[in-house]
Amino acid sequence: MIAPQWIGDAVMTEPLLRRLHARGEQLSVGALPWVAPVYRAMPQVHEVIEFPFAHGGLQLKARRALAKRIAGRFDTAYVLPNSLKSALLPLLAGIPKRVGYLGEARIGLLTHRLKNPAKGQRPPMVAFYSALSGETDLDTDRPQLQMPAAEVVQALAELGLERGGYDVFAPGAEYGPAKRWPAAHFSELAQSLALPVVLLGSGKEAALCEEIAGPANAVRPGACLNLAGKTTLVQALCAIAAARQVVSNDSGLMHVAAAFGVPQVAIFGSSSPLHTPPLSAKATVLWLKNDADYLPPLDCAPCFERECPLGHTRCLNDIGAARVLAALSP
Repeated sequence: MIAPQWIGDAVMTEPLLRRLHARGEQLSVGALPWVAPVYRAMPQVHEVIEFPFAHGGLQLKARRALAKRIAGRFDTAYVLPNSLKSALLPLLAGIPKRVGYLGEARIGLLTHRLKNPAKGQRPPMVAFYSALSGETDLDTDRPQLQMPAAEVVQALAELGLERGGYDVFAPGAEYGPAKRWPAAHFSELAQSLALPVVLLGSGKEAALCEEIAGPANAVRPGACLNLAGKTTLVQALCAIAAARQVVSNDSGLMHVAAAFGVPQVAIFGSSSPLHTPPLSAKATVLWLKNDADYLPPLDCAPCFERECPLGHTRCLNDIGAARVLAALSP
C-alpha cells in the first residue's frame, strides 16, 4: 500500500483501508514520516512502513533499497498517488498485483488500472480512493480515526490541556491564501468564545497563528494558546480528538476533526466541499458559493487557485466572525 504525502489525503483513504480489511486483507501501509501517525490511528492497519524518501525527485537508489527489503512480503499493492515514482516501488519489489489509476505513463507499471476522471471533473476524494477496492457502493463511506485513550491522556498532560476544556483553530492551508479564512476574522472569533482557543499548525504557520493570538489575547487575556510548530503530529491529533469543537479551513486538520467526530465548522473559499467535504454528521460547512442569500453571487467559485485571480477573495473575506460563531455549539 502506497500512501499519499498530505494529511488530508491520508485521512480520506481510511474508508478504502476499512473495506480491504473487512474482506480479509492484512494491511501494511507505506507512508512518509509526516503522515505515518495518521495511519497508526486506523485500527485496521497492521503495520506502517515509514518511507525514507525526501519530497520531490525520483530517488531511485532509495526506492531500490526499500524494494529489496520488502520483496516477497506482499501479493497486492494499491498505489494511491497518480505519480510515476509512486508506482515504481511495487514494481521494483516484485509485487505481482499492482492496482492504481492511470497517470504519468504508468501503463507498464500497474497490472490493474482504473481510468482517471475526465479533465475538469473533481469527484469526491473518498469515493475516488475507495474505488480502488473494486467495489461500487461508496456513498456511505466516512473516514474514522481512533487514538488510544492512554495516548490522548499523555498528550494532553504534555500540552497542559484538559479534555473538552478548549476549542481548536486550524487556520492554515498548505495550498495557499485562497483557502485561508483571514487571520483577523479568526482573532475576532477567538475573542467571542467562552473557552480558550488552541491554535494548531506547522512551524510555517506559527506567524499566521500569532497574528490571531496577539490581538485576541490583548482583548481577552488567555484567549489563545499558539501551539503551531510546537507539537508533534501525534500530539496535534490527540488535541483535536479531545477538543470541544474545531474551526478550520479546507485542510488536512479539517479532515482529522471530521474523522474523530468532533463538532466543527469548516470554511471553504477557493476549493469545493463537493470535492473534499468534512464527512461528519457533526460538521457544518460555510461556503458562499451555495448561499442563495449572498449577493452578488460568487460566479468565480470554486476557482481552485492558490491566490484569488480577481484580487478580492470575497469567498473568504465576506464570511464574518459572527456567522461562524452562530454556526458553532453554544
